[in-house]
Amino acid sequence: MYDTWIFWIIAVFAAATVGLGKGGLPVIASLAVPSLSLFMSPISAAGLLLPVYIVSDIFALFFYRKDFDIRVLKISILGMTIGVLIGWATADFVIEWVVTIIIGLMGLIFAINELFRNSIKKTNLKKINQSKGLFWCSISGFTSFISHNGGPPWQIFVIPLGLSKTVYVGSSVLAFSYVNAIKVIPYFFLGQLNFGTIKIALFLLIPASLAVYIGYLAVKIIPEKVFYLIISWALLIISCKLIWDGIFLSKLFIF
Repeated sequence: MYDTWIFWIIAVFAAATVGLGKGGLPVIASLAVPSLSLFMSPISAAGLLLPVYIVSDIFALFFYRKDFDIRVLKISILGMTIGVLIGWATADFVIEWVVTIIIGLMGLIFAINELFRNSIKKTNLKKINQSKGLFWCSISGFTSFISHNGGPPWQIFVIPLGLSKTVYVGSSVLAFSYVNAIKVIPYFFLGQLNFGTIKIALFLLIPASLAVYIGYLAVKIIPEKVFYLIISWALLIISCKLIWDGIFLSKLFIF
């Protein structure tokens, strides 16, 4: 399977989407695991891509090291830690398609609400609802552990805060760099990291690293209002894709 040219084309595409997402282009990294799932289980795809995520995080941290909101990060780190621990503890019992559909529905409802309210604009960050933040960040950590799809729940928490686009991306980079780092140990013990997948990941680091820089340049060019509009539309599309994937995995319908 790994020696076919189709696999490597899809793998390079998946790695590039990871890099573009880490560079700041909204939710595009969510395409990575579904792409590789054409050749392996989603959990195996998540394990293969974890080193790619981590190295992409390092490059992204360099670009956005000064752009973040500390209040958002404190809540994100605590909530995501809880979510990863829950994911590890329930890894053998989680019904993946149920989680996928639920996350897709939550993201879809939120994105539609944001687009219809037409409230995508920069505002001053005043007060953060900590309980709400912990809830959504815990969900984000859990879904990130299951399939690297922690973006939609995290966005539900952060988008309404009105952060500038660079602070939004920087906070996202730092939060998900942390959650990817703490996933290494449980992924290792669950058998999702091995020498074979690491060899493939080492090759994929090249397109992923280049894509981080391309994503960073793109964020610099995109106007603030357009940036948040893109995020909401991207969240809407990804949420629909998650719902579709969940229905397909459930085998409730015959296509």
